[in-house]
Amino acid sequence: MAKRQSRTTFRDRLDHMVTTLRNDILTGKRVIGDYLPSETALGEQFQLSKNSVRKGLEILVSEGFIIKKPRMGNMVTKPLAESASVRFGYYPTVETEAQINQLIMDFHKEYPNIRVQTVSLPIDGYHHTVTDYLRNNFVDVLTINYTDYRSFVEKGSIESFFEPLKLNPGIYPFLSRPFIHEGVFYVQPFIFSPTILCYNRNHFREKNVPEPDSSWTWNDLTEVANQLADPARELRYGFYFYHLASNRWINFLLQSGMKFEQDETGKYRICGTKLMEGLKWCRELISKPEFFPIYLSESDADVEQLFLQEKVSMIMTTYFNLNHLLKADVPFDVSPLPHLYEPRTLLLIIGLAVNRQSNQKEAAQTLIDYLVSRRAQLKIRQETYSIPSLRSAAEWVGKETIYRPARFHMYREIVPTFRLFTDTNLRSDDLEVIHRELKLFWSRLEDDEIVCQRLEQSMKKSCL
Repeated sequence: MAKRQSRTTFRDRLDHMVTTLRNDILTGKRVIGDYLPSETALGEQFQLSKNSVRKGLEILVSEGFIIKKPRMGNMVTKPLAESASVRFGYYPTVETEAQINQLIMDFHKEYPNIRVQTVSLPIDGYHHTVTDYLRNNFVDVLTINYTDYRSFVEKGSIESFFEPLKLNPGIYPFLSRPFIHEGVFYVQPFIFSPTILCYNRNHFREKNVPEPDSSWTWNDLTEVANQLADPARELRYGFYFYHLASNRWINFLLQSGMKFEQDETGKYRICGTKLMEGLKWCRELISKPEFFPIYLSESDADVEQLFLQEKVSMIMTTYFNLNHLLKADVPFDVSPLPHLYEPRTLLLIIGLAVNRQSNQKEAAQTLIDYLVSRRAQLKIRQETYSIPSLRSAAEWVGKETIYRPARFHMYREIVPTFRLFTDTNLRSDDLEVIHRELKLFWSRLEDDEIVCQRLEQSMKKSCL
């Protein structure tokens, strides 16, 4: 382990030297005709051996940034081609979900004349902020999930702000189809995940309880969670999830097998339907102190933290969030989400799009092409738990460098159960409307019938 860390540290220092010198040349800090410091000086500056410094300088020579002058040193020269700068806006979460910073460093090595400037995009209030960024050309390329994409479609602005793209035949078709609007493809899928169940294998062995499988219903989970829990001594609880997240509670609506639909009078019928039963099931689960902890989470990341501490045996999560477990000592595995009326699970997709107002469309497209290339996608597959959109990378089999759950590829068997939030007939704005009402429903501060009726009224108003 120490040797591996040492090699990694060496590689990081070498990359840092090459990137620093390259940026100095591109930004004009070191101009054509200047000589770089001696190999000895560079070695001291970047804590590298003379041989390592020479390897780094050879990279810059191959890229055309410097030339070697016998007995004189390394002189800055004109880069191979005119440089371009691309502003890349992304969700902060993709730093862990896809190791995006490392991918950008790799991109710079492959395309030294395209500089990527990163811009952090908000998870909350995405549409308002990103609309402003796109309109004012603050970003050239950006990450966007399906929910945020739908908000642009629903507001009729997708054509104004997003550049049409070409379908990539190597990417899973079920990921690309949702991003086609009126025959035009706007977002290239990057990574994806269904909502899943993650569990601590040791806890199941200790209690001699069979591990979850695709036949599980929520009744099965409730029964097993009770067996796994030990709340009396506050050692652990059976099951937990962040119920305030729309990409968690909506699974119970999807599993109802129903859609939000208006009757002949234009009214939404929710009371007394399977939709309401699904929401009640969600509430029942979080109201079970015998196996569900009374814990005020600030985000879904808290769920994985409790799992790491072995305070809970099972969690509802995603492959994205499994990345919080990369350094875990807990032997965990994954299983399909238990089902209610129908075996369905929410599909989450994060894609890449080009700003239609961008002056760097070609460079932006080059960045997207790289991020969905086999090289980049294979890195995601091998070094994270996120699922790459490129099929050949996602289904790669070989020597693993990180702990990989035995049933990691389980997602391939449940593709027919994948659903989008729009399969409930909800719009992106409806999610917030329902969420406001559900807070009262979950807390039991109001009668179920009153909450249900107000939910029907809220849905009707949101469609006016």
